[in-house]
Amino acid sequence: MTDSSRLDRLLTPPTPVAERALAVVRAHASPALADHSLRSFAFAVELGASEGLEVDVELLWVAAMLHDLGLAPSFDSHTVPFERAGADVARVFAAGAGWSDDRGRRVAEVIERHMWPSVAAELDVEGHLLERATSLDVSGAAPDDWAPGFVRAVVERLPRGAFGDAFAVLAAEQAHRKPSSEAGRSVRAGLPARARANPLDAVPSAL
Repeated sequence: MTDSSRLDRLLTPPTPVAERALAVVRAHASPALADHSLRSFAFAVELGASEGLEVDVELLWVAAMLHDLGLAPSFDSHTVPFERAGADVARVFAAGAGWSDDRGRRVAEVIERHMWPSVAAELDVEGHLLERATSLDVSGAAPDDWAPGFVRAVVERLPRGAFGDAFAVLAAEQAHRKPSSEAGRSVRAGLPARARANPLDAVPSAL
């Protein structure tokens, strides 16, 4: 199967609930954040396959689509960390989709944990994959964990544009308002500079 045909499959919502999650992110987040969510899902699923992990694809899709909704103007909180705000939105979405309380709690956990410095697969497979995938897409972390051809195909299908600069600004705003949050920690650790210098922005020429 070619990278292009694999992407056709990966970027098609796997269930009606997943399709609604994609509609939500496109309605409330910027196009740059929506494309980041789709790239993150593709990277996460590919990493799960390479690591031989058993993945709940619908859960991972919904978490990937909604993980940054706390950065969207409609859901941004001046006091609650953006990942927790996004997790709360996801729990409301899950309830509306008819998911059980346990499944709603799981999607919220995955979203909150994506901002942890690392998430063990033994603790949370989907949280582990989303943290790794978003770290790649935001700051270029551990690019050798993915095949260059697959990364190239994802970035060609969903161009990054000025995503790095835009995310650096959003992270800095979160850190300023909520310095004790994970966004604050990440910004103090140099996230804006890494986002602006992400090697994925050189794709396809550098890979």
